[in-house]
Amino acid sequence: MTSGIRAKGVLISGGTSGIGLATARRFLEEGARVFLSGVTEEEVGKALADLDGAVDGMAADVADERAVAQLLERAEAFLGRVDVLINNAGVARKSAFLDTAIEDWDRTIAVNLRGMFLVAQAAGRAMVADGLGGAIVNMASTNALGGEEEFADYNASKGGVLQLTRTMAVELGPQGVRVNCVCPGFIDTPLNRALATEEEFQVYERERIPLRRRGRPEEVASAYLFLASDDASFVHGAALVVDGGQTAVM
Repeated sequence: MTSGIRAKGVLISGGTSGIGLATARRFLEEGARVFLSGVTEEEVGKALADLDGAVDGMAADVADERAVAQLLERAEAFLGRVDVLINNAGVARKSAFLDTAIEDWDRTIAVNLRGMFLVAQAAGRAMVADGLGGAIVNMASTNALGGEEEFADYNASKGGVLQLTRTMAVELGPQGVRVNCVCPGFIDTPLNRALATEEEFQVYERERIPLRRRGRPEEVASAYLFLASDDASFVHGAALVVDGGQTAVM
């Protein structure tokens, strides 16, 4: 068992598929209680049916302040307390910089950055209010560390998440809340599969990743678990890269 996770209350935004669903499953296996959110009630219901343990969830638009307030209220009612926030919700679209539509830019920033801020702020306030602290792990990306072509809005949003994480760490650390982020590289998720063909996946693996394979959602879930656990008790304000060596290549 991972240190300090059993019986903790864990809120996972974007927990209905891919990395989020793998993370929910991993925390449940470690004995945590989990409350997750997704885009639709149908997605949430499907995810809950796929999980075993103390788990519940709701549909919520993380870019909507009222929806986030309701999410925290429902999560606290089920969990008793949010000890850990896995701030995972996100979207991605592929478009050349000069062709990116304003409405697509706005939605990406709204979900990936505004939503990240709203959920983290709501959970952080609750963690600080009762003096018990907690752990927050945000979803950034290797796209926060370098610019990938055809993802200007996504790159900008994830660069913002990295800086948001560092600022939160500076401000919330003295109040007992540890804050970190994960920076996954090329992971085999439904989100990424919607952006590329299998042939493109294989070319990317071969040409850009030293381990010569794509990552698995479960491998990012393990990084989330570590950063949320007592095993990472002195890890704070960090960006944990999970990319098979992708960012090591010149």
